[in-house]
Amino acid sequence: MTPDIRVVIPARYASTRLPAKPLALIGGVPMIVRTAQQVAQAGFPYCVAYDDERIGDVLAAHHIPAIKTRFTHENGTQRLSEVVIARAWTDETIVVNVQGDEPLLPPDLITTVARTLIEHTQASVATLATVCDAPESPNTVKVVCDCAGYALYFSRSVMPYVRDAAAPPVSYLRHIGIYAYRVQLLKRYPQLAPTPLEQAEKLEQLRFLEHGFKIAVAQIDEAPPAGVDSPEDLARVQALFVHE
Repeated sequence: MTPDIRVVIPARYASTRLPAKPLALIGGVPMIVRTAQQVAQAGFPYCVAYDDERIGDVLAAHHIPAIKTRFTHENGTQRLSEVVIARAWTDETIVVNVQGDEPLLPPDLITTVARTLIEHTQASVATLATVCDAPESPNTVKVVCDCAGYALYFSRSVMPYVRDAAAPPVSYLRHIGIYAYRVQLLKRYPQLAPTPLEQAEKLEQLRFLEHGFKIAVAQIDEAPPAGVDSPEDLARVQALFVHE
């Protein structure tokens, strides 16, 4: 049976680095609307999981499917968990998480990450990676995988560490933050306690690895355009739409 694939876009109003980020205008259109328009092109049912009526009003004005969620969530995965439980989605459903600050995300990556989870039957989560040219930066999350394409670890540190210059060449893989989940894992997520490595690295995907869940990783040819995390990022994206 072909799994049901759905996309959820978490949107939080109170961003620390960029207040009211989902409503920031890009070419006269709110960022959350731009992101939803990109997601819609993938052709799967989708909704925005928002936490503030100011976002909800904008979504309603643009006729974008949405669901109100609690403002107390600490991360987007908690918000997804609330959605799948509220909507009573079946355990066979695959949910793709697209961050609300990804207005330039190529829609085909949604299909790629969902297909990766379908093909890796032992995995509860799937994500993407691409070759990394600057592994030294702690802002670039690296991932190492086993021979079957399952993640061994994610880190802000350089990994693998090449001790011997005569060792065979290795590729550094940069993690791309789009995820596909099996619904049964999202339903369990509220019971999964935060873990030491997750808290040390500030990488929530490590919670799954530390609790014994497998993460499948598909390598793509190039990284998608960066999302919006700061005022500088916003200015960069706005410049692409200056003539609209």
